[in-house]
Amino acid sequence: MIALKSEEDLVKYRKTGKIAAEILTRLIPEVRAGVSTYDIAKLAEKWIVEDYDAVASSIGQYDFEYALNSSINNVICHGVPSKEEILKDGDIVNLDITVKKHGFIADTSRMYEVGECSDEARKLCKVTRECLFKGIEQVKPGNTLGDIGFHVHKHATRNNYTIVKEYCGHGIGVQMHEEPQVLHYGKKRKGVKLEKGMVFTIEPMVNQGSSEMKHLEDDWTVVTVDGKLSAQWEHTIAVTDDGYEILTLRQEER
Repeated sequence: MIALKSEEDLVKYRKTGKIAAEILTRLIPEVRAGVSTYDIAKLAEKWIVEDYDAVASSIGQYDFEYALNSSINNVICHGVPSKEEILKDGDIVNLDITVKKHGFIADTSRMYEVGECSDEARKLCKVTRECLFKGIEQVKPGNTLGDIGFHVHKHATRNNYTIVKEYCGHGIGVQMHEEPQVLHYGKKRKGVKLEKGMVFTIEPMVNQGSSEMKHLEDDWTVVTVDGKLSAQWEHTIAVTDDGYEILTLRQEER
């Protein structure tokens, strides 16, 4: 069952989304060569708790211990922060955070380029963000989840990239994962029809090479099988009367 959010709910949800957005923006100068992903995660946790009086809601989910996932280079998703994992010049890293306040959870992620990245890495980050927005542009009452997935997938493949199909976006609200599932591939006019009050994430994971993935020994971190780069961007989206609202939109994107 899909839980629709009321106008009253969205007033609160916007405030939560703003916190998540601001954390990712504040992290921009912190993501640099020589810094550990552990230190970045701890800084994000400190800000969420102390500056915003909110909850870093990924802590405790599936026994996860950190305020964010840090996925570097060939890590598709679920990268675990570590004191030993030191960022270096040329890395690309996805930081994925969830914040809970006012009774709702906001989920968002962003790619960061460390120092001077290769043209190939920068292009992957750019096209993946475009894939996200190709999907967002399909969000309006009467369209379907298939419309979102079709346009995300089409833009990735047009640029000779592949979409990871094992992971998807999801409904979100009081709980981190609610109905519906939001696939990043699909057929036009197929799947659940969108209606006002739905809130869900769109979060395409785009690979430079094969779409195949595998889990590391920790049974959590997901990497590309061929060792090539992967990128991801994510926003929490609400369906409005005639379109969409990005609840986690950052100031840099306005």
